[in-house]
Amino acid sequence: MKREGLPTLTSSVTSISNSIVFFVMLWIILEPMQLPLVTMHELRWKMKKSFNRSTLRGQKGFSETDLKLEMVPQDALRRTLFPLGGLTKEFVKKIAAENRLHHVLQKKESMGICFVGKRNFESFILQYLQPRPGKFISIEDNKVLGTHQGWFLYTLGQRAKIGGLREPWYVVEKDGTKGDVFVAPRTDHPALYRDLLRTNRVHWIAEEPPAALVRDKMMECQFRYRHQMALVPCVLTLNQDGTVWVTAVKAVRALTLGQFAVFYKGGECLGSGKILRLGPSAHTLQKGKSRATVATEGSSNSPDSDPAL
Repeated sequence: MKREGLPTLTSSVTSISNSIVFFVMLWIILEPMQLPLVTMHELRWKMKKSFNRSTLRGQKGFSETDLKLEMVPQDALRRTLFPLGGLTKEFVKKIAAENRLHHVLQKKESMGICFVGKRNFESFILQYLQPRPGKFISIEDNKVLGTHQGWFLYTLGQRAKIGGLREPWYVVEKDGTKGDVFVAPRTDHPALYRDLLRTNRVHWIAEEPPAALVRDKMMECQFRYRHQMALVPCVLTLNQDGTVWVTAVKAVRALTLGQFAVFYKGGECLGSGKILRLGPSAHTLQKGKSRATVATEGSSNSPDSDPAL
């Protein structure tokens, strides 16, 4: 975790820990069996993967089922049953109420890292890692705004606690080499938005990429990288090594290295890939266009330029 997960500790630990728990329980309980290939569509009687509001439009309720199972291989899915598969979370709570299981009703949603619990995240991490002081730097003018105890304590998109500043600033980039954290003054700043990413080799739930993607090397689908977020239309481009480029139809906020992009098509969860590369932010692209415009204007006024060209 120290070597690989440090930059992405706050974004990918939950997916990994969920998969570890799933595999360990499966290994303990089940014996080897020869079972047929399973797709997410065929699992509907076993699992209500469509709990997500954004997956089943018009159906209320929510579950993290997709984001917990997108890394589970076929060998595990063939041996798995989901007894609450056809029920929404609200319906399960109704059953609990009817049976006076009030502790179920009163249980709050889990939004943090499961094994950290209710504690200060920064203090928890600094019990295991040495502080690496660095600077908060404005992405707009490179002005130093304050200091921090370690760039690995921050996730893109979160509010940065900068002493002496009343206005909110948000983390938009991190430099692990120098230890600097770049921040922007608005939660919707262009530096937080990107429309391009590349994953590692994708884990396809059906074991092979969709036929359309293999045939055309490109495919329209949808993806998400956080639970509870709406599905984002995108185009996948398949590379020879099994990795994919993901081009979102519109720029999305706070894409982070180490998160898992989970892919969907026709209401079915197809699989996922870990985000390894990010395209330029909208802020970087805007700066590039501005510089190109200045360069073009400058060249036209150059005494060496030929007005006939």
